[in-house]
Amino acid sequence: MSARFPDFRLGKVLATSFTGTLSERRGDAVERIPTPDRLVDWLTVSGLAVESCTTAQLERARELREAIHAAATAAARRDPLPVPAVQVINDFSTQGRAAAVLTPEGNRQWRLGPPPSCVEDALGVIAADAISILAGERDGKLALCASPICQAAFFDTSQSRTRRWCEMNTCGNRQKKARFHAHKHENPASAK
Repeated sequence: MSARFPDFRLGKVLATSFTGTLSERRGDAVERIPTPDRLVDWLTVSGLAVESCTTAQLERARELREAIHAAATAAARRDPLPVPAVQVINDFSTQGRAAAVLTPEGNRQWRLGPPPSCVEDALGVIAADAISILAGERDGKLALCASPICQAAFFDTSQSRTRRWCEMNTCGNRQKKARFHAHKHENPASAK
């Protein structure tokens, strides 16, 4: 019998999507990669397919995820980056054997080390992506979700750079519903 897991929240930015594998951080946290196999699933749908993952590799992946989240949160708040988080991100970035390759369609893809591809290669790619965002090499800005229970770090590439939610389909809609219900209870006559 297979266990039912929460859906992945996949964004356009690899590093912040990875931090989204733990959501509702300020509420009842939802772990979206609770098992090594689930990490393999996330890496696969993110274009970083690996053959297998151990429990120790899952714990290391979570260490990287939390370091990226800590650094992205600090950057979004315009605080100094936490030195321990920077060290973890740098360590992961230098440990992988991945290389960027160009597809015939003109897109960049990652080729994880020589077969068999390993989790460390994939985590190195995620760390390198985090470095490019934290170093300001990409057009956009780091922001924190306005949802009081989420507070996820996300990379805002909207034209105005004023996006409020990590995802409109989840946090944004949840907040809109809460405001609607609060307004409805404050003004029962307007709900009719």
